[in-house]
Amino acid sequence: MIGAITQYIDVAQIVLYVFWAFFAGLIYYLHQEGKREGYPLHYDGNPNLDVQGFPAIPSPKTFLLRDGSTRTVPNGNTGEVPDLKATSYGGYPGAPITPTGNPMLDGVGPGAYAIRPDVPDMTVDQQPKIVPLRVATNFHLESSDPNPIGMNVTAGDGNVAGQITDVWVDRAEILIRYLEVKVASNGRTVLIPHNFARITSKGVKVKSIFAEHFADVPGTKNPESVTLMEEERIMAYYGAGTLYASPERTEPLL
Repeated sequence: MIGAITQYIDVAQIVLYVFWAFFAGLIYYLHQEGKREGYPLHYDGNPNLDVQGFPAIPSPKTFLLRDGSTRTVPNGNTGEVPDLKATSYGGYPGAPITPTGNPMLDGVGPGAYAIRPDVPDMTVDQQPKIVPLRVATNFHLESSDPNPIGMNVTAGDGNVAGQITDVWVDRAEILIRYLEVKVASNGRTVLIPHNFARITSKGVKVKSIFAEHFADVPGTKNPESVTLMEEERIMAYYGAGTLYASPERTEPLL
C-alpha cells in the first residue's frame, strides 16, 4: 500500500494525529494567554485564597507598546481597587450584594468598572483618539441627520437636564462616542455616552439617569480629551443609573 508505514498506520493517519495534538496545544496556549490580566480571581469566601484555575497563570512577558513604552504582564498588580461599598444578602460565596454608599458612583453592579490607565487612548500618529468636533475640525456631522448641538437633554424623569454643546468623535473609528452637555443645575460640562442617548428631531433623550444625577457625572481633567479611566467611570455612572437611578428600578418587574 502506497504511503503505509505498517498495515494499520499510514501518513494521513499520522497527519491527523499531529493536527489533533497541535489543536489541543493551541487551545491550552490561548486559554493560558487569556489570563495575563484579571487573574488571579479573588474568592469572596476567603480573601486570602487566589483562584487561577487550569491552566495556571502564565509566566511574565514584556510587551513593547506602540509609543515605545513597555508593559509586563502578569505583574501581580490588580490596580488600586477601592473597598467594596456593598454588603452581601447571604453568607455564602456568590450571594447577591446591595450597595451601602452612593450606588451611582461606588462601582457596584451595573456601575462596576475596570481600573485602566489614566491616559487618553491614542491614534496611530499619537494624537488623542476621542475629541470634540471643535478639535477634530476635519470632521463634520451628516447634514441629513439631526444635529444634536443646541438641543435640550431630557432625562429619564422627563425633566430637562441641560443642553448639548458639542459632539465628541472617535478619529480612528470615525464614530460619535459622546455628547457634551452643559448641566442646567450647576453649569458643569459633562459627557453622555452616545449609546446611552437617543437623538431625535425634538431633542436628546437619556433614560438611564434622572436630571438631578447629571450634576454628579464623572468629569474629565482635560476639556478636550478623555482618558481610559475616565471613560470607564463615565460609562459606569450611566450603567448604574439603569438600576439605581430610583428605588423603583431595583424592585421586581412582577
